[in-house]
Formats: sequence, C-alpha cells, structure tokens
Amino acid sequence: MGFLQDSPRLAHPFRNDRLLGAWLAHTLPDERFSATTPDLVALGDYAVAAWDRRQRTPRTEPVLTNWDAWGERVDRIALTPAWEEGPGITTRHGVLAAGHETTPWARTEQFARVYLYHPASEFYCCPLAMTDGAATAIRASGNQALVDRALPHFLSREASSFWLSGQWMTETRGGSDVGRTETVARRDATGQWRLYGRKWFSSAVVGEAALALARPEGAGAGTSALALFYVETKDEHGAWQGITIDRLKKKLGTHELPTAKIHLDGLPATPVGPLEHGVRQVTPMLNITRTWNAICAISSMSRAIALARDYAYRRQAFGAHLIDQPLHARTLADMQAEFEGAFSLAFYVAELLGRTEQGAASPRDTALLRLLTPLAKLWTAKASIAVVSEALECFGGAGYIEDTGLPQLLRDAQVYAIWEGTTNVLSLDMLRALGAGGLAPLRETIGTLVPAGSDALRPIHAALDATEALLGDVAADRSALEASARGIAFTLARTMAAALLVRSAGWGEAAGDGRPMAACRRFIARGLDRLFLPEGEDDAMLAQDRPSEPTARKVWAAM
Repeated sequence: MGFLQDSPRLAHPFRNDRLLGAWLAHTLPDERFSATTPDLVALGDYAVAAWDRRQRTPRTEPVLTNWDAWGERVDRIALTPAWEEGPGITTRHGVLAAGHETTPWARTEQFARVYLYHPASEFYCCPLAMTDGAATAIRASGNQALVDRALPHFLSREASSFWLSGQWMTETRGGSDVGRTETVARRDATGQWRLYGRKWFSSAVVGEAALALARPEGAGAGTSALALFYVETKDEHGAWQGITIDRLKKKLGTHELPTAKIHLDGLPATPVGPLEHGVRQVTPMLNITRTWNAICAISSMSRAIALARDYAYRRQAFGAHLIDQPLHARTLADMQAEFEGAFSLAFYVAELLGRTEQGAASPRDTALLRLLTPLAKLWTAKASIAVVSEALECFGGAGYIEDTGLPQLLRDAQVYAIWEGTTNVLSLDMLRALGAGGLAPLRETIGTLVPAGSDALRPIHAALDATEALLGDVAADRSALEASARGIAFTLARTMAAALLVRSAGWGEAAGDGRPMAACRRFIARGLDRLFLPEGEDDAMLAQDRPSEPTARKVWAAM
C-alpha cells in the first residue's frame, strides 16, 4: 500500500491548554481551582473521545417525523448521539449549575467548562446558553412562582429532572426588529393566557420550556407593548401542547442542532412579568447569551488551532515537516496571537459578569461589563471565522473534505456573528453604552492592567485617543456616528484585549514562560486601530451600486 497520511489528533483540551490553566490559576483561589479541576479533566476526556468518534462515524443530523405509521400527528425529533448524551454531561459536570453558585468565581468556573465542552457538544451548548439566560431572566423578574417552577429544572444536577429552555423571539417580519412581532397572546375563558402565531427560527425546539415574545390582544403597536411569556412545550403525557412543527431548517452549519419553524395554536403561557416592556425583561438574558457566544467562538478557535498545530508535526512537504517551514510557522503564530487576544477578552467578560451578579463589582466594573459584552461577542465571532478558515487552509485539500470533520468547524463558526445580535446590531449597542459612560471605565481599567513603563502603552493610548477623536468629530452627526460604529467597536475590543495580553505576559514572565509575551507583541504589532472615517456619499453610492442608465440600456438591449 502507498503512503497514508496521519490524521490530526486532538491533544487533551484541558491538560494541554496553557492559556486556560494560567487564567484559572491567576483568577480562582486555590481551593476553587482544585474543586473545579475534576470536571475540567472529565470534559477534556469527553472532547478527545468525541473527536475520535467523529473520525470513525459519519456525521448525523436530527430527523423530524411529522406522522407515525398509523396517521397520527406526532412531530417526533430523533437527535444525534451527542445530543442524547447532553443532559448527562451537562448535569454531571455542572455546565449550567456551576454558573449560578453564590461565589464571585461562579461564571469563570462555568465558562471554563463551556469552553472545553462546546466543540464536542455539537452545539448542544446553544440551548444551554438559552436555558442559562432564561434562568437569569426569570430570577430577575421577581416572579417567585416561576422561579420555584423552572429553576430547579434548568439548574438541575440530575439528568432525569433537567430541562432545556428555548428562546422564541424571531419571526419572519421581525428578526432583530422584534417590535414587528406578530404572535398574539389571548386569554381563554378560564383566564389562561395562550399564544397564537408563527416563530420562524426556534433553535433547540426539543426543549421542555421556552421564553417567547408575544403581543397581548388589544395592546398597542411597537416594541414596548410586547410581553414576555414562559411556556412549557409538552403536557403531562409528553404530547406537544398547542405547537405544530412545520419543518426543521436546513442551515449552512450547526446541522446537529434542531432548528424549527413552528406554529403556536393556543400554547398555554405564563407572563414572566408585567404585560409590557417584554424586551426589557429579556435584557438580563443578553449578557448571558452573548458571553456564551464569545466563549463558544474562542472554543472553536482553540480546537481549529490545536488540530492544525498537531497536523503540522505530522505532515511533511518539500523535505520538512510543516512546523519547520518558516512561513507555515508564522501562520500558526499569527493565528495563536489572535486567539490569545480573543480568549483574554472573552474570559475577562465572564469574570466581570460573575462579580456583577454576586454584587462584588465596582461601579466601574458594571459600566465596563455593559460596554465589553457586545464588543467581546462581535469581535470574537468575526475572529473565529477568520482563524478557523485559516486553520482549514493549513490542511490543504484535506481541510475541504467532509469526512475529516474539519469543514464542519468553519460552517459552524459562521453562526457566531449572527446569533444574539449581528455585528452591526452589537456595534450600535456599543454606542449606547458609550453614550452612558464614555471611555473612562475602559481607560481606567487599562491603567490597572498595563504597567506605566510598558512598551504597549503607546499603541494602546494611540488607539484610544484616535477613537476619542473620531467620536468627537462625528458626535453631532448621528448618521456618521452610526456609520463609524464597526470601526470603533473592533478598535476598542482589540485595545482591551491588548491590555489583557500585557497582564498575561507579566504572568508568563514570572513563571519563566516567554510565550505570552510573544503573543502580546505579535497581537499589538498586527495593529489595534480599525477606525475609518465615514464617507456618507460613498457609502450610499456603493451600497446601492446599480448600472447607470446608458449602461443598463446596453445590457437590456443585449438580452
């Protein structure tokens, strides 16, 4: 037999991840690190086994059966093996429950678990994020009856009692503009609220519960008139109650995740809070789900880089292993530096979230969390797509072959920029946060992270100064300000990440490890400033690019 190339093997994602280990060692008290370690080791073991299984068995997808053999409407969904294993893994290792412990480190401990579990979960972490967000929103509502009903299931450490919650917001007219929601809530003769309408994009429809936006009958138009409702999807016999599953969506990626278009026809519902300002009641979910999105994005980056690095030691070309080819080594180094910046920002946001939830945050921390959450989500999402795409290129043609499991990484990564707010939506959210507190919380925090004599101060301050100057230039022109929002967002995200890398470089230097400093130097050298000056007329002309009339006539004449 001729030559056979060794496939990439996944190193243990916890034992071999110096970033995660260093972050936890410097963030958690020793006793908390020790208590969390067994779960992290077990989740790393599961990740290795899942990657090996992916190499041996074909990829599967959920299957919807609308009717049984005797003509009864059943809407039964068969799940993939990883999804069948999801409740057991989640509850056994506290993937959800750990985040709701009463310690300031709860979110750091939780998101370390998420980071290790996510790629192996086949996006089971998507409904986990929504369930986490639902638990947070219900607790914040003050509705004690709902707290007592739902949270013991959402945060259960027993698979037999664990529930998933969906998040039913998206409709064909609405999308991000939820004010156009058409789902109606009506009271029946007994006073029970019931929902009627169509939800166009219901991820993880197999969940036992969901939070849904609907307009109470007789309420006015617009976003403020929407109410937030809690629903349970099945009755005591396990039959759908007032729900018809029209179809499962065919998507670019996340194939294992059952995403459905559904009709609601009298689904029993309970208001989470007052029958207005439902979107405001959803807000506590956003910090949660957007942080999950950022952690899952860096998890995908980590997985892709780990496989590309392992392959570089196995693959020979032009007389040397890829790892010994200077340009390939530089490519891996660039990917690693970008990843380390993204990792630092995502886990810093998780740390801020934990302190804020436990009442241990300063006012500056709270303002910083409001600013950094959309920044972390939007930047890590885009960085993940770029890094995973570059990683696939490291495998040559094999990176394009479905059976390797590698193309799945790129298709799945594309969703991070879409879920929980697109890049543009989050950039505008960042502008609102800046309007409330400006750059002061960011500047002050960076001052605590970067030593006065650091070489990094100059590029970091230059990026902040340029941002502040641009904000001043366009402050009076709302259109110009909004047009600049993406550039501002990416600049601030990279600047904060650079400051965190400086801190990590100090940790590495104290431990005799020069790699964090190397990552910091490379990340900053690749530039922090992503600003651009708004050109309103150019934007309009290029965005609406059409043939001029004479050209159009020639084209039409040729047809």
